[in-house]
Amino acid sequence: MNTTSENRMRIPVGDLRGALPKLAVLLGLLAGLLAWSGVRQWRDAGLLEDVERARDQAVQAVQASHAAQVRQLEQRLASAPVKAALAANDIPAAVAAVREGWAGVGQVEILDGTLTAAYDAAATFGYSRLALLEAGMQGEAVAARVVKEGDRTVFGMAAAVPQGVLYVSVPLARLTEGFDGVAMPAGGYLALRQGGYSIQQRGDTRLEDGAERMAHAVGKTGLRVATAAPDSESGPLGLGAIPALVVAALLAALAIAAVLAARGGLRMGRFGNKGAEMGDMDEPTLGEALLRDPPPAPGARPPMADEGDGSEAYRPSEGNTVEVDPGIFRAYDIRGIVGKSLSIEVAELIGLAIGSVMRDEDLADIVVGRDGRLSGPDLAGGLIEGLRKAGRNVIDIGLAPTPVAYFGAYHLRAGSCVAVTGSHNPPDYNGFKIVVGGQTLSGDAITDLYERIRDNRLYVAGVPGDLQQRDIAADYIQRIADDVQLERPLKIVVDAGNGVAGDIAPQLLEAIGADVIPLYCEVDGTFPNHHPDPSEPHNLEDLIQTVKRFDADIGLAFDGDGDRLGVVTKEGAIIFPDRLLMLFAADVLERNPGALIIYDVKCTGKMQGWVLRHGGTPMMWKTGHSLIKAKMRETGAELAGEMSGHFFFQERWYGFDDGLYAAARLLEILANRTETPSEVLAELPDGVSTPEIKVDVVDGTPHAIVERFVEGAEFEGARLSTIDGLRADWDDGWGLVRASNTTPILVLRFEADDKAALERIKTEFRTRLQALAPELKMTF
Repeated sequence: MNTTSENRMRIPVGDLRGALPKLAVLLGLLAGLLAWSGVRQWRDAGLLEDVERARDQAVQAVQASHAAQVRQLEQRLASAPVKAALAANDIPAAVAAVREGWAGVGQVEILDGTLTAAYDAAATFGYSRLALLEAGMQGEAVAARVVKEGDRTVFGMAAAVPQGVLYVSVPLARLTEGFDGVAMPAGGYLALRQGGYSIQQRGDTRLEDGAERMAHAVGKTGLRVATAAPDSESGPLGLGAIPALVVAALLAALAIAAVLAARGGLRMGRFGNKGAEMGDMDEPTLGEALLRDPPPAPGARPPMADEGDGSEAYRPSEGNTVEVDPGIFRAYDIRGIVGKSLSIEVAELIGLAIGSVMRDEDLADIVVGRDGRLSGPDLAGGLIEGLRKAGRNVIDIGLAPTPVAYFGAYHLRAGSCVAVTGSHNPPDYNGFKIVVGGQTLSGDAITDLYERIRDNRLYVAGVPGDLQQRDIAADYIQRIADDVQLERPLKIVVDAGNGVAGDIAPQLLEAIGADVIPLYCEVDGTFPNHHPDPSEPHNLEDLIQTVKRFDADIGLAFDGDGDRLGVVTKEGAIIFPDRLLMLFAADVLERNPGALIIYDVKCTGKMQGWVLRHGGTPMMWKTGHSLIKAKMRETGAELAGEMSGHFFFQERWYGFDDGLYAAARLLEILANRTETPSEVLAELPDGVSTPEIKVDVVDGTPHAIVERFVEGAEFEGARLSTIDGLRADWDDGWGLVRASNTTPILVLRFEADDKAALERIKTEFRTRLQALAPELKMTF
């Protein structure tokens, strides 16, 4: 007899048959669990499809209702009776002609273009109505949005007329009747929203916090339909609906086979005669294999490769044929044009790449937020799908400013986050700002994401990561309000430029004790009023006028994703961010003598002396929010700032750039002083300066031009710095030229003690640039 066969375990057939009923029960339970999971997932997938279909129908219905009401007003404005009455300056007749035959129309009035009476009683008239009237006077088209009339919510429309502005309101039902008529699947949720306000809700309101992830804009109306369905959990071992049902069927078949074998209906193996022991076999039977290695318990999963001996665990993603433009991977973040260089598929690959980096660093959890751009929900969805495929657990905080996403990484102890945002760029742009393990990715780390995608070095986990929705806006506001409270109330105007900060900035500043007047705080990814970039002076014109109208103490402006701050005084003066940084530095140094203060190369030449006089240590560094944050971590600086309006507080905060928190700290300083805010800001050292000057580069790259500029630079009597472009400092002023890391432009800035010195320095730079690159069109 073969020695190996003699040493093998022999199991009496009777014993094996005795164990088979237990095995059948176990297999039956597993089959039942998987079948239940498959059916549940199938049902949840069907509900999701039904909810998405209802959302799309609601979008079409609301868009049609909106267009019908606007068309009604346009037709009346074009009618002969209305035109004649307006030409005769007969306002009562014009109002009557507009009303004629318009069933259910509400308020109709013509207000003079100054809107003096409305502004004098703004609190009762309604800020939303004021904003609508201002929008109506700015163009030829009819402006329309949901507004408050006292205690009523109505659909308001405004249009410019020779006498000022015509305002018409109709019942809200005229807008929402199509939304109300859509068949609503049981268990889902739909909401018609404008900014942070839910106009109408249907379904399970417990799902409202996570509804923004699947929101779709209603054309360019500023409205959107948000929707949600209950989260569907994957089955045991990460199996989807169909695989779970297939495995359930196989296990059920095995259970039946085990029952039949236990009853003698199936042969148990090779044996000579009844009652004999099992013979020698080269391989174990299925029954032996199951007894030796039982199936995993429900909910268990096989160990992932990266949980073992540390061997390579990358498995290339299948079928990756998506073209990814390397140009979207910038120095500080990822940024591109939706429909051209950015898509859902590209976002998913970026999520896989970020998840692969996190896997390398043994990081499991990540927070995802997005700004108010129309492409945000789709791109965030693709990103989240990629992160989950890489096995990362995602906490989706929905619509949120970038600093709230940064805050979420700390508050939720994730350590990593991605903000889906196009920042201050045009509406068709979007992008990703990325933090992994507390570090903002930039430079080579951003390039590495592209290289992982290009080389298909993307980690795909055996089990997808979890997904949960959280709303942390209240936590963010509470955290700041617990630390910052104003000594006296200040009246402020907040201009969010229809960016995502409009949802939270007024709440935050009211929570710390300010009297807030909102301007363009309805989140609208088309940015209908002005571009959300406070570094451009022309974008602050409406804010300046509104501050004057309301006799406010100060005006605050935020960019598209809320990480930058702009400030104007009640007299209309723009306070550049470098001067604000001086105010912040003096405040921080009172409590932290000797602290390091970092500022970028575009900041005032008076910064160094100011910091030294207040007992601090000044350091000039490269421009770029991620570069500044990296330098802060390296040096332990308490405060940093950039000319672009990014401010970074380590003292009492977390060290990331946060325009909202900077606004709170600014108001805290101003409210503690006995002087007016304008007097406090006027005390800061000032000179004659330019804002950022941008020169387009047509041929070649801006970096190549700057390199050639630096090589031949000779500025007599100036101290030269080349840490970022070239900066030349004289005793009476300075000039800078550097290459933008995000767009093909040269960025210049100049400052001097007087206009003559300023012109001299500008001429020095202009002459050298023209000689070096005559094709450039100088704008200074």
